[in-house]
Amino acid sequence: MLNRWRCLRERGWAEITAAEYAKVWQRFGGSVATFPPVVERLAELAEIPVRYLGWRQAEDWIAAIPVWGRHLALSKAALKASGKKGLYDLGNAEIILPVAAGAQVPLRHTARYLSARHEADFLGLKQQREQLALAKAPEELSSKFRYNQRRELRLLREAGGSVRPVGDFPPADLATIYSELFERRWGFPATGAARMAEVFTRLREWMSGALIFMDGAPIAMQVLYRVEAPQWISVEYINGGVDPQTRAFSPGSVLSFLNLQAAWEDARAREKPLRYSFGRVDRDYKSRWCRAVPVFQV
Repeated sequence: MLNRWRCLRERGWAEITAAEYAKVWQRFGGSVATFPPVVERLAELAEIPVRYLGWRQAEDWIAAIPVWGRHLALSKAALKASGKKGLYDLGNAEIILPVAAGAQVPLRHTARYLSARHEADFLGLKQQREQLALAKAPEELSSKFRYNQRRELRLLREAGGSVRPVGDFPPADLATIYSELFERRWGFPATGAARMAEVFTRLREWMSGALIFMDGAPIAMQVLYRVEAPQWISVEYINGGVDPQTRAFSPGSVLSFLNLQAAWEDARAREKPLRYSFGRVDRDYKSRWCRAVPVFQV
């Protein structure tokens, strides 16, 4: 029965190699959660083998997907089904799969938060009730809002604050800093705290952003992963930690301003669009930084 359901689900798809999947991704692009090395390294951590499937038209692969059983690989649902819930945290990441524009390929594997880019690419998509928060371009933010962010940054620095890039710190230190700040902010451990140092080590080269310090102690950090596709840059803001005792200086807001500003400067220097996701539209503060966009599911 299981083989029968798999045959129905994968009808028209063919198994391909990891190398072939990577070639399709490099041709059509994708997002953080479908980036070949991210898929490979987190799948190794989870000890769940990935199967790669491709859809061929004429002599070309025009779509490819990484899967865990009936789910897309790395999904929360697949982790939970394998008894590994919360092993790592990718938030509610925007899912962009490598596919030719307008391909109209049937997608039958369970997936959520599929990018609105795919509405004409895959058959079988249904719009989710939730929306995704994608960062506004700098010119979409009001001049008053930008002035206030620069003022908060200046006040923080005058009070002894400083900013350092994540690249200055080894993964184990970043995991400790983030875990402590997250728990101070929310009152419970961060998702994947037990294996976070290993996750950060595996994904180190795609971590971006900065940390804010006050008098030498870390007070704000955001977990950001950045990958570059041929046509755009994808950044996922997973979550953040802030020392609540420094709330008067708005370090979380200042850090969002700094990280976004750096990401936009980078993308525009490369002449590529930026897809900077804050995850699901679930908190009021996101409306200040982002615009809500639809997402789809299977």
